[in-house]
Amino acid sequence: MRRFILCLLGVAALAVTAIAILPSLISSDWMRAELGRQLSAATGSSIAFNGPVKLSAFPYLAVVAEDVTLSAEAEGITAEFAEVAGSVALSSLWSNRLHIKQIALDRPVVVLDEKAPGEATPAAGGDDETGSGDPLPALVAFLERSAIESVSITSGTFVRRSAANPEEVVSDVELTLTAPDIDDEFSLSASARMGEQSYETSFTISTLRSLLERQPADVTLTMEADPAPAPGLTNFEARGQVTLNANGSYQIRGGEVEAGEQAFGLNALFVPGERARFLVDLEADRLDLTPFMDATPGTSQSEAPAADTAKPANLQFLAGFDADMSLNAAALTLGEISASDISLSAALKDGKLVAELGHLGIDAGNLAANVATDVRADDPVFQGRLASKGLDIARLSALAGQTVPFSGALTIDAGFAFRGLDAQDIRKTADLTGTIGLRDAAYTLPGIADETMREVKAKKITARIESLAKPLRVAGRLEWRNKPVDVDMQLPAADTLLAGNLAAEGIPLKLQVKMPDASLSLDGKAALPGTYAGKLDFSTADLSAFLAGLGQSGAESIGPLAFNGHVDAGTTRVSFQKATISVNGVEGAGSGSVEFAAPLKITTALNFDELDLARLAGAQSPAPQAKAAKGAEPADVPLDLSSLRSVDATVQLNAKKLGYGKVFAGPVATSLVVSDGVASLTLPESPFYGGHIVASLKADGSRAEPSIALQASISGASAAPLLTDMAGFRYLEGALKARFDVTGAGGTTRTLAKSLQGTADVAFSDGAIRGIDIADVYNNLVSLMSSGFKQDGSKATTFTELAASFAIEGGVARTEDIKLVGPLVRMTGNGAADLAERTLNFRLEPRLVASLQGQGAEISTDGIGVPVVVEGSFAAPRIYPDLSDLLKNPDAALAKLKGFGLPIDKLPIGDLIKGGGSGGSVKDLLGGAVGKVLKDKAFKQEEQQLSIEEIIGGDGAPKPDEAAVEIPSNEEPATADAPAEQPANGTALPGNEADSPMESLFKKLLR
Repeated sequence: MRRFILCLLGVAALAVTAIAILPSLISSDWMRAELGRQLSAATGSSIAFNGPVKLSAFPYLAVVAEDVTLSAEAEGITAEFAEVAGSVALSSLWSNRLHIKQIALDRPVVVLDEKAPGEATPAAGGDDETGSGDPLPALVAFLERSAIESVSITSGTFVRRSAANPEEVVSDVELTLTAPDIDDEFSLSASARMGEQSYETSFTISTLRSLLERQPADVTLTMEADPAPAPGLTNFEARGQVTLNANGSYQIRGGEVEAGEQAFGLNALFVPGERARFLVDLEADRLDLTPFMDATPGTSQSEAPAADTAKPANLQFLAGFDADMSLNAAALTLGEISASDISLSAALKDGKLVAELGHLGIDAGNLAANVATDVRADDPVFQGRLASKGLDIARLSALAGQTVPFSGALTIDAGFAFRGLDAQDIRKTADLTGTIGLRDAAYTLPGIADETMREVKAKKITARIESLAKPLRVAGRLEWRNKPVDVDMQLPAADTLLAGNLAAEGIPLKLQVKMPDASLSLDGKAALPGTYAGKLDFSTADLSAFLAGLGQSGAESIGPLAFNGHVDAGTTRVSFQKATISVNGVEGAGSGSVEFAAPLKITTALNFDELDLARLAGAQSPAPQAKAAKGAEPADVPLDLSSLRSVDATVQLNAKKLGYGKVFAGPVATSLVVSDGVASLTLPESPFYGGHIVASLKADGSRAEPSIALQASISGASAAPLLTDMAGFRYLEGALKARFDVTGAGGTTRTLAKSLQGTADVAFSDGAIRGIDIADVYNNLVSLMSSGFKQDGSKATTFTELAASFAIEGGVARTEDIKLVGPLVRMTGNGAADLAERTLNFRLEPRLVASLQGQGAEISTDGIGVPVVVEGSFAAPRIYPDLSDLLKNPDAALAKLKGFGLPIDKLPIGDLIKGGGSGGSVKDLLGGAVGKVLKDKAFKQEEQQLSIEEIIGGDGAPKPDEAAVEIPSNEEPATADAPAEQPANGTALPGNEADSPMESLFKKLLR
C-alpha cells in the first residue's frame, strides 16, 4: 500500500511539473523527455513517456499522457499505464497550495517483485515514517500543502511475485480517493478480484488534522467479499474513534464491529510497520454462529460457480498481519445448541494462529479447547485439544446434523485434528485421540415398545480412542432391567462420533454382551434404524427364564438355546445363513428367515445329525434305564406345546437320525409344518432298526391341554433294540411288523400316557422270549418242584411267529389273541400293558409238541398246565412258570409226566402221589411246605429265584386264602422234620439239617 501511495504522489507531481514547464515547451518529443527526466529525478524512479502527451490550460491546467512506464528497481516495482491524466486548478500557479482536480490512471499494470530478506535494499532518503510501512503520515504531510478532489484507477492489475509463493494477481482494480482538505473527510473506496473472489471496501476518516494533532477522529471501514472467505463472513464493518499515538500506532476505543450479522464492541490498537500488528478486544452480548455453519463457502451470492471450479475456503486474508485478539460473549447460539460465558483468545503471528477457548458453557456442562493452524495454507490444518466434564449428547449430535438414540452426558479429554473449513471436509479429515466417557447415560433400543425393555443405562463408562482411523473400543458394565450387563464393543470412531453415514450405510460393529443368563456376540455392520448384517452368536441356558426376565412369555418349553451364524436383520424381518442352531440340546444347521409378525413366521431348511422331537418339544430325554426298584414309578415331566401357538413355520428337515426319546429312524428327508398351534411331521419310508417305517405325527398346542396323534407302520425292524429304546424292555427278540394308530392329550408325560387310545397290531417272526425256556420247564418239573425257578436271561423260548392285536384305552393296551408258534411249543394268551405306569401283566398258555425234542403233534397240557406269567415293569419284568395247576389233578399229572417220557415206572413217585409212601403224598408234602411259607413270608427277599411255593401260587406273592392246601383229618402234616426257620427261596440247605418235604420227594424219585 505504501508503494501504491507513493506512485499516486508521483503522478500528482507529474501533473504539477507539466504545468510548470508548459510555457517552455517547444516540441512534443522534447516535452516527453523533459517530463520523464523531471519526474524521475523527483521520485527516484525511472519514468518514461512513450506515447503522445497532450496539454490544456482551460478551464484547468491539464495533461494527458499515453503509454507511461515506471520502474523502481530498488523497490522491486515496475508499472505500465495505458493512460495518465491529471489536472490542477489555475490557482496552484501563484499559491503554495497544490489543488489537484483529478488524477486518473487507466489500465495500469503494477508488478511487485519481492526480494529475499537478504536482498532487500533500503530506500534512499526515506524517513522513519515512510519506512515504517504506514502511508498515512506521508499522505497527511502531502495534503497539508495540497487538496485532492479525485484520484482514480480504472481496470488496474497488480501482480505480486516472490520466490516462495506463486504469482498472485489482483485484477479488475477500481479505486477512488478523495481528500479535498486536511480538515475535510478523507475517503477511499476500492474493488478488486483475486482469483474467484471479489472484494469491495471503503474507508473514511472524519478529518486528517485530528490525527496529526493526536486527537480522536471518526473512522469507518467496510468490506464485502463474494464468495465469503470464511462461512458467514460475507461483509465486515468497523467504526469508532481512532487516535494517532506518539509512537505512530493507532488506538481505537469504543468501536463497533459487525461481521456475519454479529455485533461486537471493539477496542483495538494498530501498529503499522513492515508487518502491521493488531491488538483487538471484542465484547458481545450474544453470538449466533448458525450463519457461519449454514453458509456454503465458495458460493457467490449471485450465482454459484460450477462444482469443479469452486475453491475451498481458506484463511489467507489473515496472513498479511499479526494480531492478538480476545473475545468474550455472554451467550452463544449454534443451531439448537446454546452456550454461555464464552471466553476466547487468539494470537496470530507470522501466519501462525493459536486460539484458546477458555470456557464455553453448554447446557449441563462446559467445554474448553485450544487450536492452532497456519493461515497461509490453501487448505489449513487445525490441531488442538478438547476437554469437557459433561456435554449433553442429544444436543451435541445436532452439531453433526444427526439424531441419536442416546441421552446423558459426554465427557471428553482428547486431542483433535482436521483439515479445511467446510463441514464436509472436517468430517472427512477429522482425527481424534484421547478419552471419551459417558455419565448417567441411557440408550434406547430400536423397535421395542416396552419402555422397561428398550432402555439401557450406563452410570459411567469410558472409551479410549487411539485414532478415528482405528476402532473405538468401549468396555464396561451397563444396566438393563435392573440386571448387570458386561459389554465389550468395537466400532469405527469416525462414523460413530461424526455420524457421517451412521443412518444410511451403517457402520462396522463388534459387540460382546454377557448377562447372568445369556450371552450375545455381534460382528458385522449396523445402522441406527435398527438394521444389522453380520455374524451373530447368542446362547442362553434357559430361554424361558431369560424371556421371563424380560417380561416375555411363550417359550416355556424351550430351555437351552444357542444360535451361531450370519444374519441380515431389519426391523421386521431376520434372515440367516450358514447357521448352527441348538434348541433344548438338539443341534441343527442351515438357513432360513423369520418375520416379526403375530404369529412369528419361520421358513428354514435345516440339517441334523440327530433330531429328537422329545427334547425339541421340551421333554427330558430318558436317562439310561437303571435297574428298576419294585414299585418305582416312571418320571412324570411337564409337556408344554404352547410355544407352537406363536409360530407359523415351514421347516425342511434332513436328519441322519430322527425320532422321539431314544427311538430313531433315519436318514430322513421331510418337512415340519407348524400352523395355528399344530405341528405336523410326515415321515416317508425310512430306515428303522434294520427295517423301515412310515409315520405321521401331529402335536397340537392350540388348546390349553396339548395333544398328539401318531400313525406308524413298521416292517422288518429288529425288536430287541427297538423295544429296549422304546420302553426298556429287553426280553423279546425277532423281526417286528407293526401298525399303530394312537392319540392322546395331557399336560405331563404321565397324563398323556394315561389318555392314550387307539389300536395296535404287532407281529414278531423268528425270535425268542428271553428269561424262560418253556420246553426246559417241562423237562425239569421235578427239579422245579424241589428247588424252585430262577429267571435266566441266557435262556429263551424260540418262536417262528408271535402276534397280537391291541385295543388301547386310557393308556392301557389290552389283547385277547396272543399267538405264539415255535418248534417246541405253541402258546396263546392275553393280558395288558399299562403305558402310563409302564408295567406288563400277561398270561401265556403253552401247548407242547408230542416230544420235547421237537417232534410230533401238539399235545394238551391239561392237568399239569404250566402257564407262563409276564408281569412287572417294562424295564425289569418277571417271567416265570405258574405250577399251581399241577396239584389240582395228581393222577393226570402222573400220566402227563409219563407221556412226556419221564421214567416214573422205575420211581416210587406213584406212591407219593397216591399217599402210599411213608413220607405222605405230594399233596400232603406240598401242603406242609405251603403252610411253612406262609409263616416265613416276612423273610422273602426280592430279586431271588422263585421257590416252588411261589411257582404254585403263580403270582410270586401267595395269599393266605389261596396258598394253603387242604390236609385230610386222618393224616398228619408232613412238617415234623421241617426246620424252625425257612431259608430264603432257592437257597440250599446245609447237609446236616433235616430234609424238607420237597427234598425228601426229590430223593425218593431218584432212588
